Amino acid sequence: MRTAATFLFLSRFATTTAFTPRHIHLNKRYYSPTTTAFSMKRVLVPIADDSEEIETTCITDTLTRFGAEVVIASVKPGGELVCKMSRGVKMVADIPIEEAVGQSWDLVALPGGMPGAEHLRDSETLISILKKQKEEGKLYGAICASPAVVLAAHGLVGEGATCFPADGLRSKMSSPVDEDVVVQGNVATSKGPGTALAFGVKLGELLYGKEKAKEVAGGLLI
Repeated sequence: MRTAATFLFLSRFATTTAFTPRHIHLNKRYYSPTTTAFSMKRVLVPIADDSEEIETTCITDTLTRFGAEVVIASVKPGGELVCKMSRGVKMVADIPIEEAVGQSWDLVALPGGMPGAEHLRDSETLISILKKQKEEGKLYGAICASPAVVLAAHGLVGEGATCFPADGLRSKMSSPVDEDVVVQGNVATSKGPGTALAFGVKLGELLYGKEKAKEVAGGLLI
């Protein structure tokens, strides 16, 4: 039976809360830079207009299943967070890329998509973050067009990486290989939408180890 106190609580709740329709945020597990968790890894996923949505979703969802704090950052000018992806799906980033500067990231993972990858390539802020990852020996990765368009363009990947199997992209790479996922030291690359789930699991394995990867992969039926 509802008491007077119950009705008072419900009344206050109803008057102090409201739902405002908006684009759905892909990532609902964003924590502030001051969040502390002993085993939580911090992952940055930069996006732009025309980034590939399957790849973005696979990376963010899979790494969240591992237990990572996944933060999506928009590279659009003016701090704009809403990005229209390559197939028209609108995604809302957590932060503008400028807010990612000065934070510590265990992994920076780039989705592909064109011309989304070109927008990532042209973001000076993002490139500075990636170069810092390389200098500090921390993980970073890219899939689809981004290994060729972003990483290769800025000297962030060496010989034997992989990318989307198009001549126009492979020609930008040094001795690219025909593998779904390639790990070279602290750099991981992958082909495209069809390999995005495997890419996400491999990134999780690099962060959390083989046993955790086996557990997550089992839940994904792969």
